[in-house]
Amino acid sequence: MTTVGFLLVPGLHLLDLAGPAQVFSTAADFGYGYSLRYVGEQAEVPSAQGLTVRAETDLTPLAPTDLLLVPGWRSPTLRGTGRLGARTLDWVAAHHAAGGTVASVCSGADVLGRAGLLDGRRCTTHHDLQDELARRYRRATVVRDVLYVVDGRVVTSAGIASGIDLALHLIAVRHGPAVAARIAREMVVYARRNGDEHQSSAMLRHRGHLSDAVHKIQDLIDQRYAQRLPLAELAGAGGVSERTLTRQFTRATGLTPLGYQQALRLERAEHLIGHGSTVHAAARAVGFDDPRMLRRLRARD
Repeated sequence: MTTVGFLLVPGLHLLDLAGPAQVFSTAADFGYGYSLRYVGEQAEVPSAQGLTVRAETDLTPLAPTDLLLVPGWRSPTLRGTGRLGARTLDWVAAHHAAGGTVASVCSGADVLGRAGLLDGRRCTTHHDLQDELARRYRRATVVRDVLYVVDGRVVTSAGIASGIDLALHLIAVRHGPAVAARIAREMVVYARRNGDEHQSSAMLRHRGHLSDAVHKIQDLIDQRYAQRLPLAELAGAGGVSERTLTRQFTRATGLTPLGYQQALRLERAEHLIGHGSTVHAAARAVGFDDPRMLRRLRARD
């Protein structure tokens, strides 16, 4: 069981909280073992939209495998808003120091900055706050015009609804693109991404279209990306000819079905290599019979 702890700051934006909470609770509904915990410095936390949210005030440490996420709050400026005590900021910093992942939505990045987690890291926030964030944390590199930035175990996202994209990305990294796509479809949201595409999953980059037929083929590839998938089999699953499938798929995603499958394989292989796997072992794990193919794709990327 993985706990997702939400640190609630007075004046929080409800969608900053509800978007990621919905993603992880939907993952729990699908059997992926998440529990949600809401923590604050006060038991009754007022939101920017007028609804009061209940929180526990006991700052019990999270496990290193848990996620701590800070939703944003109403912040025409960061200065003088989102006040938290030193004990709470120490709790945030301690979770990261223990090996945990810390994330933020919108102005929540300022909490990560005050906890010392943005120094030497790339980060982002709402476009109205980017300049101020850069001034406040001069050792950070603020990335503009992206939905989220992943820098090790510190993950920051832009405004409001971008928290959904951030949460879907974290699900895709941990459980695979098929699970993230399933959750996105259950929530009736686009699994989408813009800006610096190397920070996003392949699934998120190529789901920003409206073709339900292509989404269904992508669902199949997501589930079986490590297997051999002949074009004829994909076309049969979609009820179209191979030529029609290739044309529709390329128009919707910018890739052929094989190109999409290879993008998924490459992304998973890079994840495995980053966690200590050899190139040869990673190539085998994602379905390449010959590791030279993986090396060529890595060199091309």
